[in-house]
Amino acid sequence: MPAKIIDGTAVARAMRADLEPQIAELKERGVTPGLTVVLVGQHPASQVYVRMKGKACEEAGLRSDTIRLAETTPESELLALIDRLNADPCVHGILVQLPLPRQISTHRVLHRILPGKDVDGFHPENVGKVAAGDPTGFRPATPYGVQQLLVRSGVETRGAHAVIVGRSNIVGRPMASLLLQDGPGGNATVTVCHSRTRDLPSVTRLADILVAAMGKPRFVTADMIRPGAVVIDVGVNRVDDPRKKKGYRLVGDVDFEPALGVASAITPVPGGVGPMTITMLLYNTVQAARQ
Repeated sequence: MPAKIIDGTAVARAMRADLEPQIAELKERGVTPGLTVVLVGQHPASQVYVRMKGKACEEAGLRSDTIRLAETTPESELLALIDRLNADPCVHGILVQLPLPRQISTHRVLHRILPGKDVDGFHPENVGKVAAGDPTGFRPATPYGVQQLLVRSGVETRGAHAVIVGRSNIVGRPMASLLLQDGPGGNATVTVCHSRTRDLPSVTRLADILVAAMGKPRFVTADMIRPGAVVIDVGVNRVDDPRKKKGYRLVGDVDFEPALGVASAITPVPGGVGPMTITMLLYNTVQAARQ
């Protein structure tokens, strides 16, 4: 029997509906949650993500601003902008779209955003809070979205062996923290794999829940998946496809079609983790306005 498709679009839609009363309550108190996104340069994928975030905010009734800066913007100018946004009471969430141009230190930029406005969850204070299980910390949107997908799809994480392929600060490491925590979507036994992991397939085949987040198209093949495992594909990769009008198509980090015959449930690309990432950004922005 082919794997059940975990529909991230449907789950995201339901979660946004759940958020509506919270937004309405804040507005009754005179507070409209506000997110400001800063985009430096003309990175094609970043421009798409920023447009999607702005559209999602508008549909949810949040105030959304996008500030676009030139590719040649000096670091000092960007830091000064962040200082102004930090001081603006109408801005509850600040998101600086990555990647940044080479002349700008990502480390310095992310550390400059006030922790209380860091809705991306990348400031060290929020990283520490999430690792400690402090609910006032902002959980990075993609791992947060994966956790909610598991919970709302009825996937039992308690006692399950979760294997994460990829150790980035954006997905892999915070994903491990969330799956380890006590509560819904947690209490898993977690293994984090990376480029130095020996005999990777032997480790991934131990997973009850396999999270692929290494950014390599179709890297996880069917023989790396334990029969009946739940597979969460975080990857979004462009591959050439002359049959498509744009000349490319999007694929995940999992070789999807063969994996369908092995996994019990799997997320598609697109339409899996992606819609959840933007939804959890909305949740974080509302949380920032409330706090």
